[in-house]
Amino acid sequence: MEQGFIKVAAVTPKIRVADPAYNAGVICERLEEACGNGAKIIVFPELCITGYTCGDLFLQEILLREASTQLLCIAERTRGKDALVMVGLPVEREGRLYNVAAVLWNGEVLGMIPKANIPSYAEFYEGRHFAEGNAEPVPFSFMGRTVPFGTNILFSCETVHGLTVGCEICEDLWVADAPAVNHALKGATVIANLSASNETIGKDEYRELLVKSVSARLLCGYVYTSAGEGESTQDLVFGGHNLIAENGTILAQVKKFTCETLYGDIDVWKLLADRRRMGTFGKEPEAAYVKVPFRLEVGETDLQRSFPALPFVPGDAEKRRRRCEEILSIQSYGLKKRYEHTGAKTAVLGISGGLDSTLALLVTVRTFDMLGLDRGAIVAVTMPCFGTTDRTYENACLLARTLGATLEEVDIKEAVTVHFGDIGQDMANHDVTYENGQARERT
Repeated sequence: MEQGFIKVAAVTPKIRVADPAYNAGVICERLEEACGNGAKIIVFPELCITGYTCGDLFLQEILLREASTQLLCIAERTRGKDALVMVGLPVEREGRLYNVAAVLWNGEVLGMIPKANIPSYAEFYEGRHFAEGNAEPVPFSFMGRTVPFGTNILFSCETVHGLTVGCEICEDLWVADAPAVNHALKGATVIANLSASNETIGKDEYRELLVKSVSARLLCGYVYTSAGEGESTQDLVFGGHNLIAENGTILAQVKKFTCETLYGDIDVWKLLADRRRMGTFGKEPEAAYVKVPFRLEVGETDLQRSFPALPFVPGDAEKRRRRCEEILSIQSYGLKKRYEHTGAKTAVLGISGGLDSTLALLVTVRTFDMLGLDRGAIVAVTMPCFGTTDRTYENACLLARTLGATLEEVDIKEAVTVHFGDIGQDMANHDVTYENGQARERT
């Protein structure tokens, strides 16, 4: 956290449908485990206190009352914990039932985020039980305390620069006007999604694509937690497909049907830097928002993510091949346009046997091939001098001959010696001037 990294956890507990007391117990167990592993933002699935598949049991007073009671028990378990926790449950407000994400911190319920988009198509019939959530937050009296209730609530960490958390629920990710868009434009750098997304053939690939896409467009971290084993399988099967993404990259995901806790390290400061750099990130929406403060202890994050030693060179052989092909194509088509415009029929370039001149020659050869020009019209000039080794010289000559270019040699030792004499450079002093003298003569 001192360097802007925040460890997040997507937790899928194995629950029992319509048993809030049992579910609260396993939620608290997994909460303790995630805190023990250093997670600072901990996200549980949609409606996990009751289970997503309760059906008409959602209409029963005893289930709703017990779910609220158990939420307070879970909230109490967060007291003294250095984490922001999100957990799902059904909540009744003014005679209507809402699918809610409760946000907990240090024993308190900081806010309640209702699901904005209620699916009632295909295998879903949430509209039978739940109302669409209100956007603008309103005060809500819940179990003897007043909390903000609405989709437009952000949770801003006072101790970690740039860490602001927004929340949406399952279907909210899949719609055209996802709540996360306004959340990000209002400053949210991390979006949590409490989900109960069932499994059908190929759905996991589309789900992954959505998470990658929204995290890229919104330049945010995205924590997606889904329901898993324990839900009713009468109509639906849930795989607990948890994902953590950052700006279009999947940092981690679980193997489906495992009920695992997934951890990831989101680089909040990098996201802020990306937003500053991208001038088209977006205008701040006019929608009314409430920002609720919370605090986390600032300390070192035990990073689990890895960083490649060569970030621009893919480790996978096939990806590396495609990357090289793309680089050659971009440069070759750019050069091809210049040749078509000028009508030039020849090319002259210096080759040293090093990387830069090798790439330049390869690009020129490909360009000539695309234009249907004779490779022999490419004049490859090698210019040996004091620092030229047999290896680089032979590489340069072999490369030119192999590619069918015309090879010429211009020895620059005498010219550089005269230049050194003109400027008073000692031939025994192999400093920057010694190196630059040779480079400028080649130029």
